[in-house]
Amino acid sequence: MTVMIPRRAALLLSIGLAFASTAALADNPKVKFATTAGDFVVEVYPDKAPKTVENFLQYVKDKHYDGTVFHRVIENFMVQGGGFDARYVEKPTRPPVVHEGREALANGGPRNVVGTVAMARTSDPNSATAQFFINVKDNSFLDPVVIPPGDPVPRFEYQGRVHENVPRSQLTGAAQLYGYTVFGKVVSGMDVVNKIKATPTGAGGPFPSDVPKTPVVITSARLVK
Repeated sequence: MTVMIPRRAALLLSIGLAFASTAALADNPKVKFATTAGDFVVEVYPDKAPKTVENFLQYVKDKHYDGTVFHRVIENFMVQGGGFDARYVEKPTRPPVVHEGREALANGGPRNVVGTVAMARTSDPNSATAQFFINVKDNSFLDPVVIPPGDPVPRFEYQGRVHENVPRSQLTGAAQLYGYTVFGKVVSGMDVVNKIKATPTGAGGPFPSDVPKTPVVITSARLVK
């Protein structure tokens, strides 16, 4: 049976849904980063990656990011910070947060495209703590890889190679398929991020390359309304 909705009611419903969507976006937490290169604002998505966002916001509330630098800047890739102070001493962190990359994508979260913010980590997918990076180009190779249903997985393609009848456990446990968890996006001040990405780099502290020659310091990171 087809239910007919009067045109006026349908219009009101459409407006209501659009308003609800806009309101949901407006309710997403935002963090203003004040840096020596200028200010930018990051919006985070707790409905996409709840544990990751909670972890990040706790570091913000603890003022962990104050006085840290962008210690890794690659102009055609990303800018990374949140872990080292201006003397390149690594700040202490809480235990790592569980990796939520695949779940975030399944919930309609963004990919590693220009302006999105993701957690930095080591080769261990579940090693992210406080460091984050901002994509300054579309970095699809950093996206988590969605594993097709089935066990064994009848067909799986990765980096141009096709694999057939692969035990599911081999794929779900493969570190290279986890990617990086995107949990937010720069919604204001992307010009500042572009300024940071273009800064000259070289060696600095314990790092042999990619360190801004003129330090870019996060003077404060605060939740904003």
